[in-house]
Amino acid sequence: MTVTIWHNPRCSKSRQTLDLLKSKGVEPTIREYLKQAPSKAEVEKLVTMVGGDPRELIRDGEAEFKALKVRKADLTKAQIVEAIAAHPVLLQRPIVVKGAHAAIGRPPEAVLSLLK
Repeated sequence: MTVTIWHNPRCSKSRQTLDLLKSKGVEPTIREYLKQAPSKAEVEKLVTMVGGDPRELIRDGEAEFKALKVRKADLTKAQIVEAIAAHPVLLQRPIVVKGAHAAIGRPPEAVLSLLK
C-alpha cells in the first residue's frame, strides 16, 4: 500500500519524519504541498483521515493565520478547510497518509502506527 508524506523540505520535523520512514524501509510518495496546493476536497479528506480535533491541522503561528483575525479555538471544521485550501502554509506538517488513515508527524514517531 502506498504511503504519502505531505512534506515541506524546509521543516525539520518534516525532514525527520521522511528520514524515519526511509529508515523503516518505506519509500513514500512525496507531496510538496506548498508547490502542489491541495484542493478543498483534499483538505477535507485529510481532516477526516487524521481524525480528532480538526484544529490540530492548522498552524496558528503563521502570518497568514494572524491575518484571518480569528482565534483557533473558534474555528469550525469548514473554516479550517477553507483557510488551509486558501493558504497551504497553514497546514500542519508533516502528514503521512496510508490507505484511509493519516497521522501528523509531531513528533515524527507519531506516524509509526500507520506502518503496522
